[in-house]
Amino acid sequence: MSKEAKKTGPEAQTRTTMLGSAVVQFRVDFEQAKKLPISKAVHSDVLSVGGHNWRIECYLRGSNKADKGEYLSIFVRHMSKTRRIKAIFEAALMDKDGNPCEIASKRSCIHEFTMNNHDDNNGYDVDWGWSKFIKVTTLETDYVIEGHITFLCGIVVIHDSPIPVPPSDIGIHLGRLLDHMDGTDVSFTIDGETFRAHRAVLAARSPVFRAELFGSMAEATMTSITLHEITATTFKAMLRFIYMDVLPEEELGDSSTEMLKDLLAAADQYALDRLKLMCAQKLWDKVSTDTVATTLACAETYNCPELKSKCIDFLAVDENFKKAAFTDGYALLVLKFPSITAELRKRFMA
Repeated sequence: MSKEAKKTGPEAQTRTTMLGSAVVQFRVDFEQAKKLPISKAVHSDVLSVGGHNWRIECYLRGSNKADKGEYLSIFVRHMSKTRRIKAIFEAALMDKDGNPCEIASKRSCIHEFTMNNHDDNNGYDVDWGWSKFIKVTTLETDYVIEGHITFLCGIVVIHDSPIPVPPSDIGIHLGRLLDHMDGTDVSFTIDGETFRAHRAVLAARSPVFRAELFGSMAEATMTSITLHEITATTFKAMLRFIYMDVLPEEELGDSSTEMLKDLLAAADQYALDRLKLMCAQKLWDKVSTDTVATTLACAETYNCPELKSKCIDFLAVDENFKKAAFTDGYALLVLKFPSITAELRKRFMA
């Protein structure tokens, strides 16, 4: 059985997920352990980490007779009957100040436990660690405290997803469904422009559409619905989001501030919370002393506390407030929402 830690290349560390970890102190009676023969181990209690059982093994006089007892060896043993697993094992000796010593510490890379029919333990090659962790003479001089040595050991169990899974493409497919109009069963007319859609998709994405199209409202029995309080451009962008769950760059173009505000208003009207926050982030990216007041008014009008809070934080900066206070947008903001002044005052005093 090979006792040396086996290292893998950097490419093996990609696409990893941590399944579990543990950090433990392993205390060994130095006086008792040094009486043991070479290749005889003192072991820790069994640990459960990442759904697997482990045991730390310390060979005070070494695991290999060829080293003549000059080196301490330390390994981690996988105790579960598992065909494959990957893990990281770290070990450090505690110094006389009770701290892990950087000099007397080692970390293995990701290791893979694989089948080995010549092993006498459940048919698996299950040990990783270091046969020459530290010289026994150095150990006795620097790390024996009250007749004991103490290791700080860490075990991290990793899943490496060797078969790559592509990102979700449901939005792409639903977007094609919208483009080709297969199976559409409802249409919306806005300013003379008609948009065809699928009732089930709209209802699944928006509770407002669900109430309108499948509830007791008149629209539930209509195959063509005329909308008045939204522009065709805004509705097209919103419809694209409903099907694809992304901001529709083609419809937005350079995404002017007014277009984003209209889309945020539509998102609020149809309870599309994710779209509303995406528009809010875009508006926040464009905020300046010239636009912050109108952006804040939009956030207050359409119930977007996240954007509102950021705008108030922006105005709470004295230099920003002095410039924004002289804009027409700020005058209209205070006139329409006088409570904003009180909120700003609180933020200034905080």
